[in-house]
Amino acid sequence: MQNTNLKKTATCLAIASLSLLMPALARAANDTKEVERMQQSGQVIKELTDSASGVPLDILGKSKCVIVLPSVKKAAFVVGGSYGRGVMTCRSGPDFTGTWSAPSLMQSKGGSFGFQIGGQSTDFVILVMNDKGARALLNGKVKLGGDASIAAGPVGRTAEASTNAVMTAEMLSYSRSQGVFAGLSLSGSSLGPDNEANAALYGKNLTAEDIIVKHEVTRPESAKLLVDTLAAKVPQNVSEKQ
Repeated sequence: MQNTNLKKTATCLAIASLSLLMPALARAANDTKEVERMQQSGQVIKELTDSASGVPLDILGKSKCVIVLPSVKKAAFVVGGSYGRGVMTCRSGPDFTGTWSAPSLMQSKGGSFGFQIGGQSTDFVILVMNDKGARALLNGKVKLGGDASIAAGPVGRTAEASTNAVMTAEMLSYSRSQGVFAGLSLSGSSLGPDNEANAALYGKNLTAEDIIVKHEVTRPESAKLLVDTLAAKVPQNVSEKQ
């Protein structure tokens, strides 16, 4: 009888332990795509900041947020569309000048980006250059070129943001196709938080503001390359107000 009771107790404990583990196991199975997206975004930023023809580091240092949309799919003949998913990390603090935050997952939809024939997969990086642009994205979906001004960012280590459009734009955008970086406007696209993906990655319902401003979660391991690269390349914000 004693052995039977011990077996029943052991079985109950095993079931209880498994029930506690199930949510974590389910989350690990469900967040595979989000983890891959985070890792791919980190690789894009590393290559963009390491390349001599990439984003000028002095411009990157003035940004409030960085958005990466790896492998945006687009297909068209003259007129087309696009759909992409990526991540956004912002500097902490009320004026977005502190350390880089845990990332929020993002999604983008838009029209044709110029003349296209056939299908392409392109990496996009968007630099948010002021507080207004950062807060607009944190609060919901934004139409680029409408709700927020956007311009093609200058490329190359010695490039200067000399044109009026670049100097006054709330956001600067970059693209990479077949290993070549270029400035490319994403005007007409919509961009906003991907709340379903955030729930899958972090295991609970969170807004972009919860993640980036309120710091309700810590940085996931999958975001290490993204955040560490930005921290190493531009550890301090160098905006004009500082």
